Amino acid sequence: MEANDPGYFDEQAATWDDDPAKVERAAMVARAIAATIDLGPHTSMLEYGAGTGLVTQAMQADVGPVTLAEPSEGMRAVIRSKVEAGTLVAEAIWSLNLATDPVPEQATRPDGHFDLVVTVLTLHHITELDRVLSGFAQMLAPGGHLCVVDLDREDGSFHGHGFAGHHGFDRDDLARQLTSAGFGSVSFSDCGELVRDGVAYPMFLAVAGDRSTDQI
Repeated sequence: MEANDPGYFDEQAATWDDDPAKVERAAMVARAIAATIDLGPHTSMLEYGAGTGLVTQAMQADVGPVTLAEPSEGMRAVIRSKVEAGTLVAEAIWSLNLATDPVPEQATRPDGHFDLVVTVLTLHHITELDRVLSGFAQMLAPGGHLCVVDLDREDGSFHGHGFAGHHGFDRDDLARQLTSAGFGSVSFSDCGELVRDGVAYPMFLAVAGDRSTDQI
């Protein structure tokens, strides 16, 4: 089963956290975001494509109320088990796919906007990228930020033949897409690497502010 198959992540969910590299990568991403964005107990956060919530777990001491959005039922089941066990605190858990679903009404009201939207290694799976980025822009509060961690442009070997998504991203191209989707300032920094089958694939952290934000 391929990573772009809807059932892939359901099958992987139960053992997803058993890989220490995934746990360490989530912690590294959390440190990179905390070093770039001014966070605090009143920072409302959405993690989109949250998987089992590893990034939120690593960030939850630095932010306020968190909503996790994840289309995979298997992954959401793991999130719920963590919430019940007290290892993860979540204000809400959404089954949300912005490629096909409308932006939730509660996320577009003035009191429902998020100060921070985080998405990690999710965008390269999404073919309807403009629609999803526009959805993020609609959910962002004035002065808020979108943080994207994903792969730099690669030769297609990361997922291999038949993958229907993106083979990483050219940073300039993604910056233009973010601007077109409604974001203001966009900056990029290196954010470690993901090693698969002995090959290291560089990752970036892109930080995009809403239109009212002049600088990061």
